[in-house]
Amino acid sequence: MSTIHVVKEIYIYPIKSLAGISLQSAKAEEMGFENDRRWMLIDAENQMLTQREHRIMSQFYPQISNGKISITFQAHKHEFSINEHLGNPIKVNVWDDKSEVVEVNPESSKWFSRHLGFECKLVKILKNGDRKHESSRAKQTFNVSLADGYPYLLIGSKSLDFLNDKLDEKITIKRFRPNIVVTSENPHEEDDFKAFTIGEVQFKNVKPCGRCVMVNNDPENGRLKKEPLKTLSKYRNVDNSVLFGTNIVSLNSGIINVGDVLVF
Repeated sequence: MSTIHVVKEIYIYPIKSLAGISLQSAKAEEMGFENDRRWMLIDAENQMLTQREHRIMSQFYPQISNGKISITFQAHKHEFSINEHLGNPIKVNVWDDKSEVVEVNPESSKWFSRHLGFECKLVKILKNGDRKHESSRAKQTFNVSLADGYPYLLIGSKSLDFLNDKLDEKITIKRFRPNIVVTSENPHEEDDFKAFTIGEVQFKNVKPCGRCVMVNNDPENGRLKKEPLKTLSKYRNVDNSVLFGTNIVSLNSGIINVGDVLVF
């Protein structure tokens, strides 16, 4: 490719379905970026909780500092250590994938239960292999964290520009919860990326990402809107799946930075 693609933004989402954190650099691992979706909330029946059913989850904001994760919700704050957890394994499903997690601590679970208004637990996936995702498209099984299906989501900047040209109310890339945003020349050209390197890390494209109603949840206020899914469905509907961004996997570990160039 003649176009120069540069990493524009990097995001992680430590706790599944809560707000994300913008980073200047991140360590890529097989399961996803370090500390990306290693935690999630489950209900009293050990079912995962997401913004699809609980839009207020977008209003919990994490930060990472000095080995701790702090969560801010309205005027309330809570923190826990990245390394802390209880010992008893809990069997959960992330969609169709069986996973093993452990509770972080009772205090964190009680804090989230109080602010969400129902009983839940904060849990963590401990190690590579505790959750496997079988991709029918790639005919391969991947070790994944607690993300929906794949370790990384990459989006080209022109894909968002092209969509915003069609919307009355412009949106930001945060609607789509990417891990990596790159500069691009044409809308959705990232769908056709094959293998490439960013910094120290080799990546492989698996498939374009099918989107759900969660992209209609405005992360600024947690309100459900009709867009952008309504507009996207008019020009990005392929086999009854509305596509935006592409799922990728890393082939090795290493650091990537904002400003790194993609090498094909």
